[in-house]
Amino acid sequence: MALSNTAVPKYYGMFRDAVIRGEIPVCKEISMEMNRIDDLIANPGVYYDDQAVEGWIAYCESELTLTDGSDLSLLDSFKLWGEQIFGWYYFVERSVYQPNPDGHGGHYVRKNVKKRLINKQYLIVARGAAKSMYGSTLQGYFLNVDTSTTHQITTAPTMKQAEEVMSPLRTAITRSRGPLFQFLTEGSLQNTTGSKANRTKLASTKKGVENFLTGSLLEVRPMSINKLQGLQIKVATVDEWLSGDIREDVIGAIEQGASKVNDYIIVAISSEGTVRNGSGDTIKMELMDILKGDYINPHVSIWWYKLDSIDEVGDPEMWLKANPNLGKTVSYETYQLDVERAEKAPAARNDILAKRFGLPMEGYTYYFTYEETLPHRKRDYWQMPCSLGADLSQGDDFCAFTFLFPLPNGSFGIKTRNYITSTTLMKLPAAMRIKYDQFMAEGSLIVLEGAVLNMMDVYEDLDNHIQECGYDVRCLGFDPYNAKEFVARWESENGPFGIEKVIQGAKTESVPLGELKKLSEERMLIFDEDLMTFAMGNCITLEDTNGNRKLLKKRYEQKIDAVAAMMDAYIAYKLNRDAFE
Repeated sequence: MALSNTAVPKYYGMFRDAVIRGEIPVCKEISMEMNRIDDLIANPGVYYDDQAVEGWIAYCESELTLTDGSDLSLLDSFKLWGEQIFGWYYFVERSVYQPNPDGHGGHYVRKNVKKRLINKQYLIVARGAAKSMYGSTLQGYFLNVDTSTTHQITTAPTMKQAEEVMSPLRTAITRSRGPLFQFLTEGSLQNTTGSKANRTKLASTKKGVENFLTGSLLEVRPMSINKLQGLQIKVATVDEWLSGDIREDVIGAIEQGASKVNDYIIVAISSEGTVRNGSGDTIKMELMDILKGDYINPHVSIWWYKLDSIDEVGDPEMWLKANPNLGKTVSYETYQLDVERAEKAPAARNDILAKRFGLPMEGYTYYFTYEETLPHRKRDYWQMPCSLGADLSQGDDFCAFTFLFPLPNGSFGIKTRNYITSTTLMKLPAAMRIKYDQFMAEGSLIVLEGAVLNMMDVYEDLDNHIQECGYDVRCLGFDPYNAKEFVARWESENGPFGIEKVIQGAKTESVPLGELKKLSEERMLIFDEDLMTFAMGNCITLEDTNGNRKLLKKRYEQKIDAVAAMMDAYIAYKLNRDAFE
């Protein structure tokens, strides 16, 4: 069959029929993508070619192997994803230079040029779905079947991780099971002066995997913008772009270089991650806009597998939504064991929900579980006695104050007030900026003009806030780092009584952290602000060999200062219990 602008793609048709029959459950995002494909089928300007994808399948199944050397037979999901890349074409009118028949001179003629429609494919699919193997089949196809000289790269958060895409190709070269690879690997790599016919045409070298017939190269690159900018890339695979703590949009950098090449393809594959508000979240917001139809971009293919809600984790029939290859590349038993582990080990729960079921939870919850970070209903503590905790350790761009109100039943009311500079706000990535806007709207985050926070401005604003709310502050716990002028002014205006210095470290933090954890488990820390939820969700604690804990403050983007201030307030409260009698 030639190109058709009405045909339904073969493998997509089979998949759609299975979905309609109810054999394959799909999530909301996949059904949105199916609507986009139906639009392509209905679009008279877009053509479907059934031969290109069959060529890719034939190449993969006759030549390639798995990492362990066994024969590769493509999964239905691979055929579905690959058909999106190889199946769709459109025509553009271009001026093309045509030499004269006698070889002297030439002239420009207008021609219709066939172009591949899909340039970018995003695959967000659970762990164990053989994503890297899919990336490897595409790389191998363009390296050995495409006759043009191509530069291909694969990248991942670490160089060793990127090797996962290379190793099946290296195994396939070693085994060379099909006629093409037998021809390409015939000869010797040492033969550099003799006949070219006796040299090997495809080899794994220290550069990467090289095809000497076409001069094509597939190499591993580090995942940073300055290593990926300006490359003329035909094919790029980006692995695990959601899993690591990636702060740069590497896919955008690759695309800018690749756009110099005709018919480039970028495949971004990953399982869902637990690190929030990085560039990955910003990309996911853009993908969601494309799926909803708010932003029309037919050049992007999006396969975003996940469960629709956390209630479906207990229903094995729904797990196919998160991993279409369940039962083929990963067993149901593996999933079952992980579900049981998530129930028994709360620290691993978020990682399992993200990696196995595509449900990203807020931040890492190494310390406070998801349920403990849910806010309570709104409450006011007008004219009530409280302990104030101050964490000014990032005084240049973030100050946190937490008020702790001891309540009669042994629980604690919590209010927090935080300060950042307008400069810090402007530098935030899109996903993080939306988060901060929520905090500003609820009044827990105050933005002060300038590049550096002036401690006196902070003091005056906080003082006004305390008077407006009528809080009766009876003691102050502070982290001494960067707090000198603030505390000196506090002492001169409120007297020296009840001011407690809290030195950071496992020695002072371990016991209060344990007590706060017990209180949060019993839901006796009563906070109603999203900022507190966010800070508690980001809390990671370091534990030494004796089981002593302290807060980890390594990551600047993941603000936990409100929790540190809460701990300071709690320590000051414990040292001044008699003031609250």
